Amino acid sequence: MLIGEVARRSGVSARMLRHYERLGLLRPTGRTTGGYREYSGEDIRRIFHVESLRSLGLSLREVGRALDDPGFTPAKLVDDLVVRTRERIASETELLTRLTRIGAAQPADWEDVLGTVALLHALGSESAGKRQSAALSSAAEVPMPVEALVEALLSETDPNVSGALRWALARSGGGLELLAEGLGSPRAEVRERAVRAVTEMTDAAATALLRDALTHCDPVVRGHAAVAAGTRGVAEAVPALVDMVVEATNDVDAADALSGLARDPGTAERIAAGLVDRLADGRIDVPARRRLTQALADIPGPTASRALAELTYDTDRAVALTATYVLRLRDTRRTDLPD
Repeated sequence: MLIGEVARRSGVSARMLRHYERLGLLRPTGRTTGGYREYSGEDIRRIFHVESLRSLGLSLREVGRALDDPGFTPAKLVDDLVVRTRERIASETELLTRLTRIGAAQPADWEDVLGTVALLHALGSESAGKRQSAALSSAAEVPMPVEALVEALLSETDPNVSGALRWALARSGGGLELLAEGLGSPRAEVRERAVRAVTEMTDAAATALLRDALTHCDPVVRGHAAVAAGTRGVAEAVPALVDMVVEATNDVDAADALSGLARDPGTAERIAAGLVDRLADGRIDVPARRRLTQALADIPGPTASRALAELTYDTDRAVALTATYVLRLRDTRRTDLPD
C-alpha cells in the first residue's frame, strides 16, 4: 500500500508519516521498483498504535519507547500522564476563572482589562501589603468581580487584609450567595470568615441570612450572627445572646446587644425572663452568675427589677453588691423623673 492510500485510510497525513519515519517510529516494509514507500498491514497497525498512544498525551519520544523497548512498563508512564493532565486541567481552569472574572467586571476597554488583571494578580500576591492595597483600591479604581473578593476573603489569614476585603465586599453590594455557601464549609475558619463578612453587610438580605445563622451548628457562627442580628433589632437573637453571656463568649458585646433589644418593653421582659431562668439553674458557676447579674442591670422592666432585688441577698458578695448598686441607680432615676 502506497503512502497516499495509507494517509487516506489512517487519517494521518503523508507529511506526518514521513516525519514518523525520520524519527524512527515507522519504517515502511519496502519500496516499489519506482522507489515509492510501500506499507504492509503490520505497518498500518503500528500507525494506529502510534496515534492511540499520542491521544493519551504521550510525546513522540515516549511513544517510541512504549512500542520498541521490551522492558518498558506502562504503569509509571500512565501515572505521570495522570499528574500532567491534572496540572493542565488546573491551569486551564485557573485561566477560565480569570477570564470569567474579567468578563464579569464588564471592561470598557483594554485599560480596564489590564487593570482588572493587575488587581487579580495583587490579590494572589504573597505580600499581605499588596493584597490589602488591591482590596482597598478595588472599590475606588477598577471594579473587582465579587467572586474574586469572596474567594480571597474566605482564604485570607491576615487580619488587616481580611478587614480590607470585608470592606470592599460590603461596598460592592454583592457576594451574599457565595458567603452563604461559605457558611456551609467543612472548615471552621472559612465559616467564621464568611459570617464576619455578612455582619458588615447592612441590607435586608444580609439580615435575613444572619437570622438563619442563629440556629447554625457552629457556635462561633451563631455568636457572630447573634450579636449582629441583635444590634439590628432581631429579637430571635435573644436566646443565643443569653447563652453567650453565660458561656463568657464575647459576653460584653452580647450584653450590649441585649441592652439595645431591651428598648422594646415586650422584648425587655423576654430578655429578663431568659436571664432569670439561667440564674435559677443551679449548675452555673459564680462567674456566670456575676455576668448574668451585670446583664440584668441594663434591662428595664419589673421582671429585671424583681430579680435584682432577690439577688441583693445572693451568697456571692460580688453578685449581691452589683444588684444593690443597680437597684439604687434605678431608684435614683425614678426619683429624678419629672412629675
